[in-house]
Amino acid sequence: MGALRKGSVVGPVIGILWLFVIATTVAVTMSFITGNGFRPGLLGCVVIGIALGLAALKFNHRLGLIGGTAIAAFALSMLGQGPVLVSETVSTAQIALTSLFVGIGAGWPMQWMLSGHPMGDMTRHEFEELVISFLTGFGYVFFTAIVIIPFYVMVMTSLKSQQALLQNPLDFTLDWSKGWGLFRSYVELFRDFGFGSYLATSMIVSLITVFVTLLFSVPGAYAVARLRFKGRAAFSRSILLIYMVPMIVVALPIYIIFSMTGLRNSIFGLVLIYPVTTIPVSLYMLQGYFRGLPGEVEEAGLMDGLSRLAVIWKITLPLSLPAMASVSLYVFMIAWNEFLLAFMLLDDPSKFTLTRGVAMLNSSEVPRQHLMAGAVIATLPIMVLFLGLEKFMTKGLTAGSVKG
Repeated sequence: MGALRKGSVVGPVIGILWLFVIATTVAVTMSFITGNGFRPGLLGCVVIGIALGLAALKFNHRLGLIGGTAIAAFALSMLGQGPVLVSETVSTAQIALTSLFVGIGAGWPMQWMLSGHPMGDMTRHEFEELVISFLTGFGYVFFTAIVIIPFYVMVMTSLKSQQALLQNPLDFTLDWSKGWGLFRSYVELFRDFGFGSYLATSMIVSLITVFVTLLFSVPGAYAVARLRFKGRAAFSRSILLIYMVPMIVVALPIYIIFSMTGLRNSIFGLVLIYPVTTIPVSLYMLQGYFRGLPGEVEEAGLMDGLSRLAVIWKITLPLSLPAMASVSLYVFMIAWNEFLLAFMLLDDPSKFTLTRGVAMLNSSEVPRQHLMAGAVIATLPIMVLFLGLEKFMTKGLTAGSVKG
């Protein structure tokens, strides 16, 4: 076991594994960008990985490791044995760019992972730290790839013509000479398929759902967190029980009831049922936050002559704005992305939500680029909203986790 902890052994092993990860990532990326054939090469990864692992242990020079890796990758690629193998249609410039990506993706992280570690025996702490660093880097690359690649394919497909998709469905390059014509699918969605109406409907339904959810969950969560009444503990524990029942189980009863009452195929029906799915989780999140607020502040307000409602309005709610903002964002995302109930209850295209409209495009009669364009329209707004307000989402998910 001691021999396996020697830096001269661990460094090359980590180098080989990391080179293969980076080579695979670069190969997939270049294939999507250029439309040519790229794939990882095992021999090149082994040769350069061993050399890079040993060099990173001995030299703490980031630019030197990046440049050396890129040059070695380019030289081996020209001999047909690089870390990224290429097809005959790949130009020398593309090979050079690929080698540069490999150098940056491998040299910089390896310097971060192995810098400061000895060439000889490693302590258990140093060995575990190195393994964790590798797994962390691998996690970043892997999860970034599985998020970005599908979105990239979706966007590129939405910008292609039907003829280009029929000629080569796996070619994700674009003909930039078309200019604004690349956005033809998006124009046709708004002009011919009524996606402007779908966007407006989803926005209205989501905002109303947020309002109704807060209207019920704020007083409910406050009552559970602050007031004393019979059955409070049981109610608090059973708030999330509704989430244990899959929505598909209650879908048929909801459909029957809404059909009998005339609520099916109406926006009011959606606004009525959506808060049922969002209020429980909002109650759970807000009650934890309310419990974490200092009770002495509210007691001081009561002693100053304020009523309980005035204390809630003037003291508790202003202090709870971060939690309410995060809950609002979470509820908005649920309502915006909801599909099952919208698909089941809406038949009139003039009342479709965005997700229901996208599902309508999933037909052999509708070109695939229109489906992908609809998916982009449905995804992009909520993605921008989430990235812009992500800090509030984080606060909401952790609200009340620590009391005091």
